[in-house]
Amino acid sequence: METEQKKNNNSFLLQGMILAAAGIITRLIGIAYRIPVNNILGDEGQGFYGCAFSIYNIALLLTSYSLPLAVSKLVSARVSKKEYKNAMRILKGALIFAIVVGAAVGILIFVCSDYIAEEVMSLRLSAYALRVLAPGLFIVAVMGVMRGFFQGMGTMIPTALSQIVEQIVNAVVSIIGASYLLEMGKKVAEAKTDSSLPYAYGAAGGTLGTVSGALIGLIFLLVVMALFYPTLKRRVERDRMGHPEGYGEIYPVLLMTIAPVILSTAIYNISETLDQGIFSNIMAMQGHTEKETASLLGMFTGKYNTLINIPLAVANSLGAALIPSLTATAMTGTKKQIHTKINMVIRFVMMIAIPCATGFLVLAEPILDLLYNGNTEIPARMLQFGAVTVIFYCLSTVTNAILQGLNKMTTPVKHGAISLVVHLVGLYLMLVVFRWEIYAVVAGNIIFSLSMCILNARALKKAVRYKQEIRRTFLIPLFASAIMGVVTFGAYLLMGLALPKAAATILALLVAVLVYGVCLLKFGALTSDEIVSLPKGATIYKMLVKLHLLDEEY
Repeated sequence: METEQKKNNNSFLLQGMILAAAGIITRLIGIAYRIPVNNILGDEGQGFYGCAFSIYNIALLLTSYSLPLAVSKLVSARVSKKEYKNAMRILKGALIFAIVVGAAVGILIFVCSDYIAEEVMSLRLSAYALRVLAPGLFIVAVMGVMRGFFQGMGTMIPTALSQIVEQIVNAVVSIIGASYLLEMGKKVAEAKTDSSLPYAYGAAGGTLGTVSGALIGLIFLLVVMALFYPTLKRRVERDRMGHPEGYGEIYPVLLMTIAPVILSTAIYNISETLDQGIFSNIMAMQGHTEKETASLLGMFTGKYNTLINIPLAVANSLGAALIPSLTATAMTGTKKQIHTKINMVIRFVMMIAIPCATGFLVLAEPILDLLYNGNTEIPARMLQFGAVTVIFYCLSTVTNAILQGLNKMTTPVKHGAISLVVHLVGLYLMLVVFRWEIYAVVAGNIIFSLSMCILNARALKKAVRYKQEIRRTFLIPLFASAIMGVVTFGAYLLMGLALPKAAATILALLVAVLVYGVCLLKFGALTSDEIVSLPKGATIYKMLVKLHLLDEEY
């Protein structure tokens, strides 16, 4: 029995690691292609691009964000009882739901794009990009069902590979599309005498990648399904289920599973959309032009947010990988095992988030100069001011996943709603009373993420009596990051005397990784047992012993 449980846990871990690895790879590809797209579009074009995506993300919530998780949970419940006919009914029912809702919302966004762009977001020219994105809502909804089905069947590989394929196509088409349509927009602008039109066209070209990538990802999954179908058909034919589920039973369960996920995800996404809408409208009321507003939003979404999302990608991926494993532990394990798993994932996320925040604090401008053209002074101040949000957002993201894994599905929703209200009040005051302009949006993010951390910590303590370990989770990474920050900044200044700025920045970042890693090991952040338990851990452990970074214990 113990061997079987260990086998199941290893399977959970393996599948979770596959999905987490794919999530990190796709995020990194996404961040990498956003850099050239940002440089092509400039801050104004990036403002139109980011505005359209904020609306698109809200529409995705209604059509597809929750579908992979909902379908996977429902399918896996049937497959565990060998009810393959019912699993296929879940697939068919979810596909009908995705097709109807995805098509309806896509058409609505396409038809109302001008109204949304001008009246809601106060960025009229973002309508071009929004119209291009609209068909993607239908495609992504169907793709979400297919991914959820494969995950429910117990394999993350189709989802992982489709994510990587989708993002590669997205990257290539986005760069080509942004460049080509920007040039086309310049010719149109000459006739219409509108200097902002090329950037609106360029933003629309950049969004072509999103739709193209989703289409190729869906085609990839359909090919996998065609290859898998003979095996699935044999399983369905052998199924002697006692109770065939009707669609009248399936849809209420599907909707009840989707609803909490939609609400919890919506809070995070609607916060960004509301920020941009409030910011645009208040800036217009204060006499700022659409060009100025679009440029500031472009710096925020294209430069600041892109870098902040790098460590957040790790937290998101680890959270997604943790949910099924933690759910299994909560059902069959002891409270000590639950605490150990929670502590492990929070500690790992903090070991990444804290040094990233420190790096942004000490090297904000050199990093931005290395990656982007144009104005980097304002984004650098944003990054230094908002560096702490890396820690708060990573912690709140992973604690959301922990609560969902413990079947506290509505708790993150309540906390998000409370945090959103506090955040919006603070944002309004900082924009209207203090006139902090774009820095008010950064400060609002700090308020929101900190509030989520506090509320989630209280909920975890109440749910499983979890008490957060402080020394190895926070203090050691903080101390190691402080040493790293001082050494890195000094190394950057010294190398800058003899090397070009770009070379000095890259070498300083390498020094940062090396110094932080050595400090973590020397201060005891990771034990020998934890290192050995990692993939290829025994090899890593032997290498660290040879380098005298660990004492030999085995």
